Amino acid sequence: MFRLEDGIAALQEGELVVYPTETFYGLGADPFSASALKLLFAAKAREPERPVGMIAADAAMAFSITREVSEPARRLADAFWPGPLTLVLPAREGFAPELIGADGIGVRVSPHPIARGLARGLGNPITATSANLSGEAPAMTLAEARSAFGAKVKVYLEGGKLTAAAPSTVVAIRRDKVKMIRIGAISEAQIAAVLAGAVMK
Repeated sequence: MFRLEDGIAALQEGELVVYPTETFYGLGADPFSASALKLLFAAKAREPERPVGMIAADAAMAFSITREVSEPARRLADAFWPGPLTLVLPAREGFAPELIGADGIGVRVSPHPIARGLARGLGNPITATSANLSGEAPAMTLAEARSAFGAKVKVYLEGGKLTAAAPSTVVAIRRDKVKMIRIGAISEAQIAAVLAGAVMK
C-alpha cells in the first residue's frame, strides 16, 4: 500500500497521484509542471479548455495563487476553509493557461489530511480534478479510480469509500463582486449569510 510520502515523491517527479478529499477522489499533479499537466489531461481525456481547480494546504498557500485577495474572499475562506468551497480568483502570473478559466483560477483548502498533506509536502497547491474519465461519475472508491486510470497513475492513496453527496461549491470573486458558479456542498444561502453586504450576481 502506498504512503503519503510516496505520493509527495511522485508529484515531485511529475507523476500523477490519486488521493481522497472531503468530496470525491482527486487526480493530483504539480500544476507548475507542464509535463505533469499534459499527463493529467491525457489520462482524463479532458479538453484543455476546461480548467481544473487546485487544493492547497492552508489559506496562505491558497491565496498565493492570486494577484488580489479581496475582503469577500477572506470572509468566505475564514468561514468555510478547510472545507468544500472552491474560490475562483484572479490568477497571478506563472500558471499554465489550462488552469485558468474565464473567471480566474480555482482553489480550496480541503479538510482531508491526505489532500492537504500532499500539497504541504510538495510546497504548492496540487490539481484537484475528480479522479474519473471526462464525462463519467467521480470515483468514490480507490478501485473505481484504478479502473479508470490503471498504470497512467503512479500512486494511489487509499481513503476508504467516500460518501459526499455533492462536489465543492464554486464561487468566483473579483474585488467586491461575487459570482456563484456551482452550488455544491455549501448552499447559496450559506454563502450569502457570510458575505452580508458583498455584491452578489
